[in-house]
Amino acid sequence: MKNDIFLKACKGEKIERTPIWIMRQAGRYLPEYRKIRQRYDFLTMIKTPELASEITIQPIEIIGVDAGIIFSDILVLPEAMGLKLYIDEGKGPRFERYIQSESDIANLCIPDPTEKLKYVLNAIELTKRNIDVPLIGFAGSPWTLFAYMVESEQEKDFKNAKLLIYLKPKLAHKLLEKITLAVSDFLIAQIEYGADAVQIFDTWGGILSYDEFKEFSLKYIAYVIERIKSKFDEIPVILFSKGTWQWIEEIINTGCDVISIDWTFDIKKAREKSHEKISIQGNLDPVILLSEPEIVAHEAMKILEKYGIGNRHIFNLGHGILPDTPVENVKVLGTGVARGEHRAVEATQKAISNPLIEGLSIVGAKGVLVNFVGKGISGNELRDAVKVITEKTGEDVNLIYGVVDDESMNDELRVTVIATGLTTSTYSPKKNTNPV
Repeated sequence: MKNDIFLKACKGEKIERTPIWIMRQAGRYLPEYRKIRQRYDFLTMIKTPELASEITIQPIEIIGVDAGIIFSDILVLPEAMGLKLYIDEGKGPRFERYIQSESDIANLCIPDPTEKLKYVLNAIELTKRNIDVPLIGFAGSPWTLFAYMVESEQEKDFKNAKLLIYLKPKLAHKLLEKITLAVSDFLIAQIEYGADAVQIFDTWGGILSYDEFKEFSLKYIAYVIERIKSKFDEIPVILFSKGTWQWIEEIINTGCDVISIDWTFDIKKAREKSHEKISIQGNLDPVILLSEPEIVAHEAMKILEKYGIGNRHIFNLGHGILPDTPVENVKVLGTGVARGEHRAVEATQKAISNPLIEGLSIVGAKGVLVNFVGKGISGNELRDAVKVITEKTGEDVNLIYGVVDDESMNDELRVTVIATGLTTSTYSPKKNTNPV
């Protein structure tokens, strides 16, 4: 695997820039996807490994993201359990029947993924042979799947699903227990077939009150994670629980490696509450990608600057990308703006270790002057460069830096470092624009 920066960020290992992938990155906003969609219906694309793999790879090649996520749908699991799935164009997914009674639950099976969901596993195997970035497998959380399996009216408030947990809590728990085993088995199978990480989508956790969230959602998520970790402790587990930021401490304690947050939560506060124990994924509002490239770049940089320097941030959206998103705006993220780029890190490292001044260093220097000359130098880049210097000198250094915005330099950045009593060292690299 040539590019494993996503996995490093999941584990808190040292990274040279912020990795990025995008929820629903394989989808209708891509013309290449729409061409395939003209020839096949949605379920055919999901259930044909060759098509699912091709669609999975599209954003990796076109956008340049640092991880792929297998093209599938969270509702394939309830179908494998016994609920026939239909995709009604214009209305979305629906099941042939819905769960209302104990006998309905008894008729559900806990499927063997290698039999009833083999098409997903085959797509994972095929995709892994053709990419140089990590591949993410996924499933819906037990509660989110419960909501779809019970709610016959397809309302987003899922009132029937919520009524069931109040009127028949024992029945609700019985269904959740069965779903939990199915989710665990499915995610474990995806790892066995090549997934480098897995994400749990708790899309509807936020419609529950605090006590119900803990009892009917979080408890079962924690069990899924425990089962995965008992077999694959080294595989990162990402938990996306939408609309539940107010309970972030409880979410962190599920045992997941990464929490993915929506755009309603300040990523700086999320990092503070994480105490650097887990990584943070997110959290650009998908609507921003419908605006102008300059706005996309500005808002992405705001998120990077709020998170600050560190090894535990994975850039993503706060939810799935919208179908009418302009591809060019997504490329603004994928080709570098949202990835930190760290050209300043490379330039500064070279400047303080230039062979022309071999034998001299800034180690222990009490005063350092740094000058940046380039086009579009960001605050994030400056902080990264300062970090490189203070790692050599110590935090108590008297550091002064200047910035010259030179439009003529295009993608070049020149950094000059002058330490007290030492010779000037200069290095001017080309900015790295390779999407991977």
